[in-house]
Amino acid sequence: MKVSITMLAGLLHARPCLSFAPALVSSTAKRQLNAAGRAYATRLFAETATTTEEAKVEVPKKKKVVTRRILSGVQPTGSLHLGNYLGAIKQWVEFQNTGRFAAAENLEGEDMNEEEEDVEVINENFFCVVDLHAITVPQDPSELEEATLASAALYIAAGIDPAKSKVFVQSHVSAHAELAWLLNCATPMNWLERMIQFKDKAKKAGTESVGVGLFTYPVLMAADILLYQADRVPVGEDQRQHLELARDIVRRFNGEYCKGGPYKKRCKRAGIPSYPAFTEPEAMIVKAGGARIMSLTEGTNKMSKSDPADGSRINVLDPPDVIRDKIRRCKTDSLPGIEWDNPDRPESTNLLQIYAAVQPERSREDILEEVGDMRWGDFKPLLADAVVAHLEPIQERYAEVRADEEYLRGVLREGAEAADEIAQRTLKTAKVAMGFSIPK
Repeated sequence: MKVSITMLAGLLHARPCLSFAPALVSSTAKRQLNAAGRAYATRLFAETATTTEEAKVEVPKKKKVVTRRILSGVQPTGSLHLGNYLGAIKQWVEFQNTGRFAAAENLEGEDMNEEEEDVEVINENFFCVVDLHAITVPQDPSELEEATLASAALYIAAGIDPAKSKVFVQSHVSAHAELAWLLNCATPMNWLERMIQFKDKAKKAGTESVGVGLFTYPVLMAADILLYQADRVPVGEDQRQHLELARDIVRRFNGEYCKGGPYKKRCKRAGIPSYPAFTEPEAMIVKAGGARIMSLTEGTNKMSKSDPADGSRINVLDPPDVIRDKIRRCKTDSLPGIEWDNPDRPESTNLLQIYAAVQPERSREDILEEVGDMRWGDFKPLLADAVVAHLEPIQERYAEVRADEEYLRGVLREGAEAADEIAQRTLKTAKVAMGFSIPK
């Protein structure tokens, strides 16, 4: 029974409706009426107290809603290989579907998959084909467009769902190139001279033949990240130094241009909030299921699109007979058995890593029990069958997507529009911070 306090007050304090004829009621009757009234009121209070106790339900604490934006991309140069797929795209698909990476740590080596209490995270995923990065080394103009579309089709074939994630081409969002120039002008040259990848590539190609774009490539990467205010950026171990540079650029830019009264006045005139221009990103060093996929011809080198020997990698679109031939010819040793993590046997570890990565439901122990005592001649056909079986549905889906040009370009157009909306807001803030005249 539910009774409000107001209602009770009325029952206890309202005059009896017969008060206009007191002579008709005896004193005994009055005592009986008063007693009945007190009993009724007591019963009402008791019932109300019980109802109140029953109504006490613990209200769940309202969770804080946080939007987390994730951005990542792969260059369209050459064919995407097994290392690209297992180390990047497969991880993106897992994150898209679960909100978690199988194995990810920050720059300090701490796990980044721990759940935050009382926080509901909404992920916004942006995956791009980074064609502007591709031209840091010479590209064949007749092949770049097809390589770009093929890469985007492979993203979708591998499981990137345009309904859950935005897929776009980097050069289709002009803010990438424009912000890169602004950041180039705000980044000290000696910061870029420390970049190991530039040193390695320049040494191989010769500094006289290397373009300036290769030197400033890390600044373009920083622009890619900062445009989307991404607070977490999934990268491989080899990109760790570039993420640290992006963080340094954020601190320098925000500290130099985004403080004090003049900045606030510029923002007010432009009609934008006076927050710092950029969010400082945190690197998510993503492990490819705990492994790096290495070259088939040299187990200490990473599998790479730039390796001139096609036999060093398994391309995602390689036909089954080509995959079998590459695995049959891949480098191994003459020691008996197959084992994990022996530094003297890098090829053994690499081939086991590949075998495990294309069978994610199996444990290392289970795999080792199956193949540990095998000879290479027995294991290689088994490995080839597993790789072919894993890639076959991706290849079939790729053929469908690439054949439907209208669908593919529609996905890229929608992705670019969504990306551009966010990127232009960030670019405007950066230009206001630096004092540019903004069109009205």
